[in-house]
Amino acid sequence: MATIYEERYAYHPDDFKTYDTQKIRKEFLVEKVMDPGNIRLVYSAIERYILGGAVPVDKPLKLEPIDPLKAEFFCYRREVGVISVAGPGSIVVDGTEYKMNFKDALYIGKGSKDVEFRSENPENPAHFYINSAPAHKEYPVKHVTQGDANVLHLGSLESSNERKIYQLLINTVVETCQLQMGLTELMPGSVWNTMPPHQHNRRNEVYFYFNVPEDQAVCHIMGQPDETRHLWMHNEQAVISPNWSIHSAAGTSNYIFIWGMAGENLDYTDMDHIKPTELR
Repeated sequence: MATIYEERYAYHPDDFKTYDTQKIRKEFLVEKVMDPGNIRLVYSAIERYILGGAVPVDKPLKLEPIDPLKAEFFCYRREVGVISVAGPGSIVVDGTEYKMNFKDALYIGKGSKDVEFRSENPENPAHFYINSAPAHKEYPVKHVTQGDANVLHLGSLESSNERKIYQLLINTVVETCQLQMGLTELMPGSVWNTMPPHQHNRRNEVYFYFNVPEDQAVCHIMGQPDETRHLWMHNEQAVISPNWSIHSAAGTSNYIFIWGMAGENLDYTDMDHIKPTELR
């Protein structure tokens, strides 16, 4: 087993205007999140956010501290959110096992010492999507299913953005310090997410796209409203969205994406909305 990680830095919006496609992909796109038999992590200087994936196959994978944390164990000063995006498995936190089905979430609070990921069937391994942020207080571990989530039904087929938002790890469902996570599922015939778009200068956001058919793609749009750029993305890839950036996308088919946030507050509706006519 190996824990593979990389570090990313913070970016000024004026610099972003000069980035070409290759530079945007290098700095913001995480092309490989899931790696059988390994845990892969990206440590971002933006909100000290960590994203990544764990794919246990024939043996468990332990969440170990990486060097940038300078910590005895991963959750020494951190909270973690995990959402299951593939086969059935389980997460063991300090000896307690939590069975994880497709789209289940688990909140792991600061101070949790031993975190281990397991697959139920090596032929259909679990894919665990991981987000983490610094934490100032200990909150208990909590398993959240789709039945426990706060569900919003937004958009319409007429505007190509009918979608269900499952608020899984937010403060109306589970106590967290700053981490919030959930997933948005596009209905058949709809391709646009988060349209009209928005910014929230109080938080960063990370998107993880999955359930994207192998021969399809998602065009993720980012940047300041008057200086937008795009990234073409595929299944099980993630994108880091700074606080000054919009985050919206359209796919060549419907798909599901996970949003994760951390920053100044826990108010989900704290958004600065942008009209489609204002985009450039």
